[in-house]
Amino acid sequence: MKPKLILVLTLLVAACGEQKPGGPGGPGAGMPPPEVDVVAVAPSSATVTRELPGRLQAVRTAQVRARVEGIVEKRLFVEGSDVPAGAPLFKLDARTYRAAADSAAADVAVARQTVERYRPLLEMKAVSKQEFELAEAKLKQAESALAKAALDLENANVTAPISGRIGRALVTEGALVGKGEATHLATIEQLDPIYANFTQSNADLLRLQQAIKAGRLKRADEAKVELILEDGSVYPQPGKLLFSDLAVDPNTGSVSLRAQFPNPKRELLPGTFVRVRFPESLAENVIKLPQRAVQASQQGQFVMTIDAEGKAAPRPVKTGGMSGADWIILDGLKSGDQVIVNGLQKARPGTPVKPVPWTPNAPAAAAPAAPPGGLAAAPNAQPPAGDKK
Repeated sequence: MKPKLILVLTLLVAACGEQKPGGPGGPGAGMPPPEVDVVAVAPSSATVTRELPGRLQAVRTAQVRARVEGIVEKRLFVEGSDVPAGAPLFKLDARTYRAAADSAAADVAVARQTVERYRPLLEMKAVSKQEFELAEAKLKQAESALAKAALDLENANVTAPISGRIGRALVTEGALVGKGEATHLATIEQLDPIYANFTQSNADLLRLQQAIKAGRLKRADEAKVELILEDGSVYPQPGKLLFSDLAVDPNTGSVSLRAQFPNPKRELLPGTFVRVRFPESLAENVIKLPQRAVQASQQGQFVMTIDAEGKAAPRPVKTGGMSGADWIILDGLKSGDQVIVNGLQKARPGTPVKPVPWTPNAPAAAAPAAPPGGLAAAPNAQPPAGDKK
């Protein structure tokens, strides 16, 4: 290799290896602190809510059954449709019942003619009173037989006992029904409105009553009840609390409750597992935090705060129930503390962060998945041993 070429390569290598001020590793080097969404703690009044598991139930349920024996000739409804009360559902072979009704009608006509013929003869003493009364009794017996035959003929056309949504047909054309029992043909459920049945521990009710009597809490308006669906979304239409049992179930120690919700679009179906959220009491001068801000560890619940040096610091807290979708914080925070809500995955304990006011309606940053049976914990967050300042 020529000496001039060697000299040029040497100078290039030296230039590449030279560190300039402001470059990587020099003065002012490093990434800026990550931005995190924070809320400033401020005491306020809160409505303490309770969420309890429950199941939906139709307001009215009727089993369509065959009242007479016969062969199913035709199904007259569409499965899964809404039917009004009195709508025809099944048609049974009615030839036998029609013949019985015609025969009973003929017997009534004969018995009535006999009574009408005996009436003037009784006044003339041509027939005895006993014979006339016997003719009247036969007329009543014939009329009763006609009424039964007419009812059997009517029941050969099975109709809807109530209005509602009808399920699938439990029999098909050609099936023999009503022989020895009233065969179950279909089920109709009235879905608007719909019930949500749930239970609450009697011990919780007693503690609530004692807190209200002591003045620590106030009684809340129970008019508005929310329904939390299986996917975690809130049903858009509020319901109302109907009643609570006056007795405690000795097997579970709980009291039964029921709420009613409008269901005009028939979106809510009986048997669905739901959670019912209802206001329980009013608390004054309490701290509320969004659920996502509260994390869990083996040592208990904690939040990530920003200390005086602008660094992320874990803080143990004690929660005391829910206010809608927010936790009520009983201990661990004071007015003015900054709690990280979004960006927990970037807020490692002891690292500087840049606080940005949290906007609830803004898109949330990706949060770590919650461990089974607990709340989400920030990555690399150490369980707090105490209250760090």
